[in-house]
Amino acid sequence: MTKNKSVLAWIDEMKGIVNPDNIVWIDGSEEQLEELRKIACESGEITKLNEEKLPGCYLHRTAENDVARVEDRTLICSRKKEDAGPTNNWKEPQEAYDMLYDIAKNSYQGRTMYVIPYSMGPIGSKLSKIGIELTDSIYVVLNMAIMTRVGTKVLEVLGDSNDWVRGLHCKCDVNPEKRYICHFPEDNTIISVNSAYGGNVLLGKKCFALRIASYLGKNEGWMAEHMLILGLENPKGEVKYISAAFPSACGKTNLAMLIPPEGYKSKGYKIWCVGDDIAWMRKGEDGRLWAINPENGFFGVAPGTNKKSNPNALSATQKGTIFTNVAHNLDDNTVWWEGLDKNPPENAIDWKGNPWNGKTSDAKGAHPNSRFTAPAENCPCISPEFNSTTGVPISAIVFGGRRAKTTPLVYQSRDWNNGVFVGSIMASETTAAAAGAVGVIRRDPMAMLPFCGYHMGDYWQHWLDMGAELGDKAPKIFNVNWFRMDDEGNYLWPGFGDNLRVLEWIIRRCEGEVEAKETPIGYVPYAEDINVEDFELKAEDLEEILTVDNDQWQSEVEGITEFYARFGNRLPEELTRQLSGLKERLN
Repeated sequence: MTKNKSVLAWIDEMKGIVNPDNIVWIDGSEEQLEELRKIACESGEITKLNEEKLPGCYLHRTAENDVARVEDRTLICSRKKEDAGPTNNWKEPQEAYDMLYDIAKNSYQGRTMYVIPYSMGPIGSKLSKIGIELTDSIYVVLNMAIMTRVGTKVLEVLGDSNDWVRGLHCKCDVNPEKRYICHFPEDNTIISVNSAYGGNVLLGKKCFALRIASYLGKNEGWMAEHMLILGLENPKGEVKYISAAFPSACGKTNLAMLIPPEGYKSKGYKIWCVGDDIAWMRKGEDGRLWAINPENGFFGVAPGTNKKSNPNALSATQKGTIFTNVAHNLDDNTVWWEGLDKNPPENAIDWKGNPWNGKTSDAKGAHPNSRFTAPAENCPCISPEFNSTTGVPISAIVFGGRRAKTTPLVYQSRDWNNGVFVGSIMASETTAAAAGAVGVIRRDPMAMLPFCGYHMGDYWQHWLDMGAELGDKAPKIFNVNWFRMDDEGNYLWPGFGDNLRVLEWIIRRCEGEVEAKETPIGYVPYAEDINVEDFELKAEDLEEILTVDNDQWQSEVEGITEFYARFGNRLPEELTRQLSGLKERLN
């Protein structure tokens, strides 16, 4: 399928290590994928679901010890330890290669090596990048065919170039003691052994699209970010694009696929989803920041997804989708998960493969991190620009977190550098859903803490450099907090579709249409500029969620100072200056 010498030499080298019985190149054709689905159904790797209710959909179960990303075994193998930084696990590259090749040795014996050429982003776009993943799992092939653009056309675009990311996945015997997901940023290489769970083995996802791409972006002058991209269309048909970063459990997918409130919808407002998870952004020819979603599908958490919480995401799963670790309803050969509806099946098999009665069992039918891999084109609000090779121009960048008291509903940073500071101090308070104490503040800068492929101090410096490069054409930077509470612990803001009211204010600020109130942390809306038409929100509640409490922020400054200390002399001086400025304004 290719004459590319660097590709063929690497595959030959890997073949010598893993020793497959045969090799199959993935050409991207529906005929080949259908044949692989048939083989996987015969072996029991996947189960075909009800063709009438869920056409082209399949169910898969992973091992019970292999159900989520493993952060403690996710390594950045940079040549110098200090380049991985204090937020990553590090291993010396040669030592890591020796360990991984020893684990992977002969692991493909009796198995087939599948060669997956894939493009992150539209094939042929200047903003896209190419990878090749070797795997012994049909499940991985089928997921990668949904999540990325795969096949012969990718190799045609690659030609004889050596600019591609190497990815080796070996299922081995799914032994958690020998499970590693290793990234070699200087070598454009990812190796994953002893896992078959999507987040660890779909190497285009977090491994390439964030950890390797963030490093490439630093060196090549672009940005790989853990961000959704949405388009807000107004009644005149004008669309403005926003990218936004949120830690987990902060409503990222819901925002990406938001359904406008009735009052807005009737006037012609629309939200278009360009991406729900990752944004690659570069300076365009016009000097503005342009973004693509490098993915081609959604790898979403199933539990809690339903017709009310996210109808667009649910619609996306109704055809051509792979469900992982959900309950199997035997009565009609469909799937179910907690939060789908209030009618769990009685005759079912749970995610572990055991008989399960959802009406009487105390055990969960679906794993809390069970997933759906769905084609993006299925989403009813997918953007017409989704496959654009030029991407979309970003007007605003939004950071968010889950804070009960400290952070107002929305505020705008003072300028780009102050916005980088705002992103670097992003934090959420732990909820009852997470293990451990409730209300503990966890910092997750730009929502990139587990995904930055190099030293986070250098990453912040790269953001500052990008701002200097973009100048006055840089997007405006904002922070939102949908989770402000009153003293009784009730949420003050309804969230979901009503978040459009805040997005509208953000775009109006970008267009210079509304004034804002200066506070020590940035610019906060005047209450009258948030559209509360057809909206049940007390005026005093709106005032409360827009207030900035200096005392709260004084203690926040202490937490930021402590957090910044981790980065030593790699912390950009500009961020130290920003922190000092905040202290002065609070005093």
